[in-house]
Amino acid sequence: MTYNSIFQRTDLLLGEESMHKVRSKRVIIFGVGGVGSWCAESLVRSGIEHLTIVDSDNVCESNINRQLMATTATIGQSKVEILRQRLLQINPMAEVVAKQEVYTAETADSFRIQDYDYVIDAIDSLQHKAHLILYTTRLGITLFSSMGAALKFDPTRIKVDEFWKVKGCPLAASLRRRFKRNHTFPERKFMCVYSDELLRDRHQAVIDEQTQTQTQINGTIMHITAMFGLLLAWCIIRDIVNK
Repeated sequence: MTYNSIFQRTDLLLGEESMHKVRSKRVIIFGVGGVGSWCAESLVRSGIEHLTIVDSDNVCESNINRQLMATTATIGQSKVEILRQRLLQINPMAEVVAKQEVYTAETADSFRIQDYDYVIDAIDSLQHKAHLILYTTRLGITLFSSMGAALKFDPTRIKVDEFWKVKGCPLAASLRRRFKRNHTFPERKFMCVYSDELLRDRHQAVIDEQTQTQTQINGTIMHITAMFGLLLAWCIIRDIVNK
């Protein structure tokens, strides 16, 4: 088994020069849930060989409806470790680094984002998401970000646009308010995957077992979260090919 044999069909589509560039790029994904897990698989199946996946969570039952590595057999196991094993089954020659960690303002430097060509933001936390956006754009690294994929059902409403042009997405609006309130703004433009569909809020309040705080859980479905992830992967491959 060789790289050329696995990616023969992709080579026929993109060309040898582009595939060489794809193979050389380094990507880090923050958050490998319903969006990030599908992005990771698409990138590896497209020829990316240097991938770091970051997520602190273990698989739970509620992940099974939308997350790539979540099955009844993987409940309780590390998301990044299970996903890493799967990705290496797709391409054993890939370098896949799994970090079961949380991205925060305090841990940001430890990920050495400056060593990567591309950053994928698939983080749920508004606070950590905002910091990653500011941190990555300040470093000048190409960033692609997932906006809110919850409470969406129609895949034809999914779009890709520059952050300040995103319309109809409550998460993007919350980020913009946060940046304006704090007088801190991304230092370069970045593209987002989002949907302008606004369904009725059916959130359910639950208690976080670790923090004992109340959080709101919104409905999600796989064909939406997966398409968000696949489009994020496409953004990277398109950028590599166009350059």
